[in-house]
Amino acid sequence: MSRLKEKYLKDIRPELQTELGLKNRMAVPRLEKIIVNVGAGDAIQNIKLLDTAKAELSLITGQLPAVGRAKKSISAFKLRKGQPIACYVTLRRERMYEFFDRLVNIVLPRVRDFRGVNPKGFDGRGNYTLGMRDQLVFPEIDYTKVEKPRGMNITIVTSARSDKEAFALLRRLGMPFREA
Repeated sequence: MSRLKEKYLKDIRPELQTELGLKNRMAVPRLEKIIVNVGAGDAIQNIKLLDTAKAELSLITGQLPAVGRAKKSISAFKLRKGQPIACYVTLRRERMYEFFDRLVNIVLPRVRDFRGVNPKGFDGRGNYTLGMRDQLVFPEIDYTKVEKPRGMNITIVTSARSDKEAFALLRRLGMPFREA
């Protein structure tokens, strides 16, 4: 069992249950999945750029990424329906907890001029989305082999029914929120 999951089960879940005033421990918010998405719009001209993005994403997450395809054609961008333009990974269970632990304790402190993540990144249903400007803050990526810095979106899906519950959960799990 991962270190963070063990901490959640032993310490965080009982604390959240009393803080939120829940009677049933199954109603306590928990992480459900983490989705990491890397857009590679420049793969329209050169498809090999998508392969490098897939390789880097698999290094970061430890899981083989799926390819996202264009849903409709856009002539201004020379994009055709069905063309591969992104790659994404959905992490669950142990890999999800391992990735979240690395994200909070290793990656986010490595971001330059980091003052905390924005607490306004919630969607109204208890899910949090975080944007990263480049993949070089991950220790798994070799700086000398990177052709182009790529951004990524990290969506943390929780079982919380409100943003307040999700904020309490993520704060307890160690997410460094910026003071508003």
